Amino acid sequence: MLHALKSEIGYFAAVMSGEKTFEVRKYDRPFKVDDELVLQEFDPKEKAYTGREWFGRITHLMDTERFCKKGFCILSIKSKESYD
Repeated sequence: MLHALKSEIGYFAAVMSGEKTFEVRKYDRPFKVDDELVLQEFDPKEKAYTGREWFGRITHLMDTERFCKKGFCILSIKSKESYD
């Protein structure tokens, strides 16, 4: 399954550089390990997408309430280039 997700500029840049390898998300869709992601850079000041995208996949999912707020999950992510 492919999930298209909005990602604000600063967080998007950290994912693009490889510095950030996770996403904290509302668990409002059926995320699963090996699902594909497209993060779409969003500028909150302009309230618009920039057109830049990052492609990857989910390598691990954590939704345990011991570590995550109820209704949220942590997705470990890996760039598409690193597994193609």
